[in-house]
Amino acid sequence: MLNLLKKFLPSSRDSIMVAVMLAASVLLYFINLMPPPDSSEGTKEKALVLAVDNSTIEGLFPLLRGSQQLQIKILSGKHKGKIFQANNELRAQMELDKIFKPGDIILAGIMHNADPSSDTVNAQDYYRINHTLLLFGLFALLLLIFGGYTGFSALLSFVFSCLVIWKLVIPLTLQGFNAVFISFAAVILLSIVIIFLVAGLTAKGISALAGSLLGVLAAAITGWFFSTLFKINGAVMPYAQSLLNSGYGYLSLSDIYIGAIFLASSGAVMDLAMDISSGIEEVSNNNRTLKFKELFLSGIRIGRSVVGTMTTTLLLAYSGGYLTLMMMFAAQGTNPIDFINNPHVASEVVKTLVGSFGLVLVAPFTALVGAWIFGRKKNFSE
Repeated sequence: MLNLLKKFLPSSRDSIMVAVMLAASVLLYFINLMPPPDSSEGTKEKALVLAVDNSTIEGLFPLLRGSQQLQIKILSGKHKGKIFQANNELRAQMELDKIFKPGDIILAGIMHNADPSSDTVNAQDYYRINHTLLLFGLFALLLLIFGGYTGFSALLSFVFSCLVIWKLVIPLTLQGFNAVFISFAAVILLSIVIIFLVAGLTAKGISALAGSLLGVLAAAITGWFFSTLFKINGAVMPYAQSLLNSGYGYLSLSDIYIGAIFLASSGAVMDLAMDISSGIEEVSNNNRTLKFKELFLSGIRIGRSVVGTMTTTLLLAYSGGYLTLMMMFAAQGTNPIDFINNPHVASEVVKTLVGSFGLVLVAPFTALVGAWIFGRKKNFSE
């Protein structure tokens, strides 16, 4: 029983780190670097679809065009309980259009002074908040049951990462700060938090942090060079042009694209750095006579065993996002030369290979730093 409790109870040092991280997460939650959206005219509320009228919809499913008329009951906000007529515009765009049916819970845009007897509201999308919370709750529960305190630390780092991206990276980039610098600063912050939260302020944590940051820096430099060489302007990212047309024409899409490359690969880089650092620590603890050279070579051998699967993992993670693109080219019998020169394909090639480039380099970087730290027999955990 005592051993089971130890799994869920952190040490006093770890408790302090968790408390600091909780406080930082709460602070980030209340930070608002972007002006709040203007809600003086209306709000978006949860609503229940009571009835639908599809008589004006034309086309062949799933490419439909027209207007779906709905009768909905507002479930939240000032107009809770009132029944409105709603309109759902279809534009023959599969990624945006949706067909509602009675019983669906949706998100509706409604004016503050809307009158149920005369006004029609806008049916915007399915209401997914409850399902999102359910999925996240199941994920958190599984993580806590399986990992105990370590699982809680991982969950806390997950939440903190989301807050950093949503509350810092996105607003600061939208305000015109250099996206590469902001993304790299975010990676540094997240690496410090995640690695030290999991490994503690130890020699293992320090070597993993140093190795991962060097790997990310290499990915950033490589990403800048090859995105320029490939002449990728970043407009291939989803909603990039819509973003510029929304009053943010001063943004550099190329910088955002480069920042997104190493921000996306930083998690895998941290994972590999921690694996190698843990391996060097284990080797050092089991044979305290080993010096720098032996520990470095051990780290390299550990890295070789892991890099192969990690680069493949990164490839599969990226390729899954553009599977339909490759299927379209295959279905059309596109020439390989045309396929590779397509800007969307080229951008994914750069993203995958640059991320893998940083992933491969993190192995020798971490082995070098870890061998130096453990070779000097300095235990930073004491």
